[in-house]
Parts: sequence; structure tokens; C-alpha cells
Amino acid sequence: MPVYTLPDLPYDYSALAPVISPEIIELHHDKHHAAYVKGANDTLEQLAEARDKESWGSINGLEKNLAFHLSGHILHSIYWQNMTGPKDGGGEPLAQDGVGELADAITESFGSFAHFKAQLSKAAATTQGSGWGVLAYEPLSGRLIVEQVYDHQGNVGQGATPILVFDAWEHAFYLQYRNQKVDFIEAMWQVVNWQDVARRYEAAKSRADVLLLAP
Repeated sequence: MPVYTLPDLPYDYSALAPVISPEIIELHHDKHHAAYVKGANDTLEQLAEARDKESWGSINGLEKNLAFHLSGHILHSIYWQNMTGPKDGGGEPLAQDGVGELADAITESFGSFAHFKAQLSKAAATTQGSGWGVLAYEPLSGRLIVEQVYDHQGNVGQGATPILVFDAWEHAFYLQYRNQKVDFIEAMWQVVNWQDVARRYEAAKSRADVLLLAP
């Protein structure tokens, strides 16, 4: 049975400083993300055991655990790639940087980059407890949407593909920003890797028949 593995970081622990400290990156990746990978793999084993024994008393809890850990693994895997050093990232996606289609899609879907930035920032900063702000490609409408994700998997539309994610769990910022989540979200815009976001947008847009709602 295939198992999930922790991806390597695409940069060293200090690459995102001073926006995100090396200590946070190390703990976040090596401990928190690793725990979601282990949780997903452990849950798959427990589900296999339940099938073999036809013991379904714990199925509800196991399915919730799988959704939680697997979604955490997926979102974090995107998160690391969505960021780059402050010298190379941040700002606004522009045509002269080779990300014009993404920039146009943001303007078409939200009215302007400023409106999009405000909405994603608010979505990430106002999650109740732990969660994420997510920019996603929604295949039914062919537009970009912002989703506010509680924990890792709640409060999302089915079928949308995340292309930019802001982690608003306390473990992503507390050692450096304390309880100032809003300051952390604002700082995150300095390290967005628009090249990666644009690649994800193009890949999501190119997938045909992602949602088969009719024969």
C-alpha cells in the first residue's frame, strides 16, 4: 500500500527570514508536518485492520482522522512551495514576471489584486481557532475563489484546487509573532512565490472533467 512521505523543504530553514524565523520553519516542517504524515499513514493501517476484521465501530473517528491528517499533509506540502525568500518573492503578480495569466485571473475574479489581497488576508486572519486562508481554482465556474479552511479540511467547496495557502495555525507564527496573527498574515505577502502559484493555476486550469456532475 502506498504511504505518504514528508517532502523535503525547497530551501534551508533560514531562507524566509526575517518574515519567518528559522526556528519556526524547523519545528513547523520537521515536527508538525511530519506528525500529519505519520497520522495519515497510521490511520490507513487502522482502516485496513478494520476491513480485515470487519470491525466498524471506530469507522467514524477513523474517517475524520484520515481527512484531518491527509488534508494537513496536502496543505503543508503546498505551503512550503508557495513561499520563497523575501528578495525573490512577494509583491504583486505582474505580466513582466511571466505570471500575467494569473494576474488577469485574479483581477477578473476579485476586481483587483488589492481586493483579492484584502479578502485572503481577512479569511486567514479571522479563522475561528485553527485554520487556513486558501486561494483555489474552482472548476465549475472556471474562476478563482478564496476559501476559509477550519482545521485542515472543513468549510470548503468540493473539487476546488488550492493554489496559494496561508497557514493561520498558531504553530505557524506564535514563537515569533505571539498573538498577532494579523501581523503574520500581512508579513506573509513578502514571501509569496508567484511563480509557483502561477504554475499551480495553469495545472489546475488544464485538467479536464475534474468534476463529472453529469454523464
